[in-house]
Amino acid sequence: MADKRARVRDLAAEFTQKGDQLGWFEALYAEAGGDNSAIPWADMEPNPRLVEIWQKHPLETAGKRALVIGCGLGDDSEQLAAWGYKAVAFDISPTAIAAAKKRYPNSKVDYVVADLFDPPADWLRAFDFVLEVYTVQAFTGDLRARAIAKIAEFVAPGGRLLVIARGRAAEEPEGQGPPWPLTREEIDGFPRAGLTEDSFEDYTEPEPPWVKRFRALYARA
Repeated sequence: MADKRARVRDLAAEFTQKGDQLGWFEALYAEAGGDNSAIPWADMEPNPRLVEIWQKHPLETAGKRALVIGCGLGDDSEQLAAWGYKAVAFDISPTAIAAAKKRYPNSKVDYVVADLFDPPADWLRAFDFVLEVYTVQAFTGDLRARAIAKIAEFVAPGGRLLVIARGRAAEEPEGQGPPWPLTREEIDGFPRAGLTEDSFEDYTEPEPPWVKRFRALYARA
């Protein structure tokens, strides 16, 4: 895992130096050449913290639309579809989208290549449930605040947004990323973007490497 994380950091640094903070996503998936084990965040199963909160607080899905941010290889997207959502899932990497479609050839999910910072106009406030897992922490500086504002805008009136991210205390160093863990002040950008915080959890994973995480649920009135 350390080698995979190091490769991500090398690619991110390389593309950032070129003035392209987004290009390393496609470079990583393309370099993997179909070896999903080379993608550090590809666990090949739905995120357990998504499943856990759903088991405690399931939402109505009949006739509802869901959007998955930075869907990668599609596990979370397929889970939302299995729960009954009409799901749209996007990634900036064409290779990732092709891999998701290959993994799930009979999927009901609409997999789309799209840029978070230049999304289709008809996605604005169009989704009843939006899922953001680990995308914001892949950005730093101004791009992070812009990503938060863009994600919030996908949530329809009466809709929900679930965010799962690495977290850190304000006094802790950001560290060498990606990922760059979020502070509480940073994740509070979602309420500042017009959403209401329904719940917020600050916890540490129960197994090594005991990573601090945030899980927050937001709503639009």
